[in-house]
Amino acid sequence: MSRIYYALSIAGTDPSGGAGIQADLKTFSALGAYGTTVVTSLVAQNTRGVQSVYPIDAAFVVAQMESVLSDARIDSAKIGMLGQASVIRAVAAKLQKYPIPWLVLDTVMVAKSGDALLDEDAVTSLRDILLPLASIITPNLPEAAVLLGCAPAVDEHQMRLQGRALLTLGCQAVVMKGGHLAGGASPDWLISPEYELRFDSARVATRHTHGTGCTLSAALAALRPRYDDWPQTLRAAKAWLQQALLHADDLRVGQGIGPVHHFHEWW
Repeated sequence: MSRIYYALSIAGTDPSGGAGIQADLKTFSALGAYGTTVVTSLVAQNTRGVQSVYPIDAAFVVAQMESVLSDARIDSAKIGMLGQASVIRAVAAKLQKYPIPWLVLDTVMVAKSGDALLDEDAVTSLRDILLPLASIITPNLPEAAVLLGCAPAVDEHQMRLQGRALLTLGCQAVVMKGGHLAGGASPDWLISPEYELRFDSARVATRHTHGTGCTLSAALAALRPRYDDWPQTLRAAKAWLQQALLHADDLRVGQGIGPVHHFHEWW
């Protein structure tokens, strides 16, 4: 019997099931990890957008983290939507008390619909307090630009330069996601102090990409304890996500941008 690994998602909710905590739990389950959660925001959203956000008080976020981390072994964690500077500071403090071997930070700032998910005053806290604790971060090009205070990359050369610049902020590795680049390919660059590796993926002809970023970062958290390094982990995560995108049209969720198919291997 293979070893069971235990993953934690610290993120907001999505009642339509395509992103956030719900997508993370599906991803963990699909990839063979036991999922635990800490909810940071209650989000009223669907495939057409975000209708309302109800922030969770930082003290209650801390209470949830204490409940999980003082009791259960956690092999890896994914951090998604945090929303407020107070929550970011609280999460960072708890992670210093309870270090987790593999910490994936999805620097989520804007939903697929364009709705803001992170307060402007929280960006500084994310960059200065939480990012240095991360084993790996997974920004898309607009998010990387916000963190660096520059214009978004428009080609792969700029992606690599910005990835290197993000390393200087304290994280151990960066996945620069190239989905916003023009063209038929959607290359990602995995950048660490030791290497710069290109991961190419053909664009999938589907509009149903809701929760793709959440799902990739959760897949990295679920798979990292099973592999020797980040290149192997990212390769496996992207191969699984590519199939989830290829099967996204099999689902019929909502009237807008639907989710990827997390359980394409079974349904």
